[in-house]
Amino acid sequence: MKKTLEGQVVLVTGASGGIGAAIVRQLAEDGARPVIHYGRDQAGAEALLAEVGGNGWIVQADLSVPEGPFRLWEMAVAATGRVHGLVNNAGIRTEISIEASASDWKAAWQREFQINFFAAADLCKEAIQHFKANGGGRIVNMASRAGQRGYTADAMPYGATKAALVNLTKSIARSFGEDGVTAVAIAPGWVRTDMAEEFIAVHGKAAAVADIPIGEMAEPAEVAELVAFVLRPGQASLNGATLDINGGSYIR
Repeated sequence: MKKTLEGQVVLVTGASGGIGAAIVRQLAEDGARPVIHYGRDQAGAEALLAEVGGNGWIVQADLSVPEGPFRLWEMAVAATGRVHGLVNNAGIRTEISIEASASDWKAAWQREFQINFFAAADLCKEAIQHFKANGGGRIVNMASRAGQRGYTADAMPYGATKAALVNLTKSIARSFGEDGVTAVAIAPGWVRTDMAEEFIAVHGKAAAVADIPIGEMAEPAEVAELVAFVLRPGQASLNGATLDINGGSYIR
């Protein structure tokens, strides 16, 4: 049986754990060679590369600083020669109250936008140029249900960054599709990751799944399967789509 991503090189940001690691596993299973980006968890990245048979690369970069995304792309291309897909998965969620000081409020918003949006936009810029010069490529931006329906009072920066990411995806799709560059956003609701487990520890599972009709969070592997499907060469017509994976908790 032919592997659907045979011969593809895909850079996955924030790939050392959680959804990112699940994406790497699925890409490798489908025949792709992943570029595993990590910020701090070198051991996790190395263990993941070993898990997929060593058939890929590891690249470290700090996406919280302006030069980080550009350095990451430069290293990925230097290591591989050709990148076929980019998955902007790295992200953080900051809690900041409107009662916070002006300096804390501004710092929280700036850091969240740098990691969740500006880094992704910078990587998209580099990827688009690379793809245009090399016969095309795919971009998958990991957005969120929060970017479509809004988010909680203490985590407004997160929802705002994800909304911006959805709009960036649409702009890329409309502007560069004719160059063979396609972009898709994936918008998960709650996914069973460390972030979700921390919420459950404080508020309980019932609170986490209260508005999910199927009564369960998505598993990281479910999201990974969708990412791998979007990256298939035969899925060009998905260009510009935002794909929901939220158990019915937000329906457009």
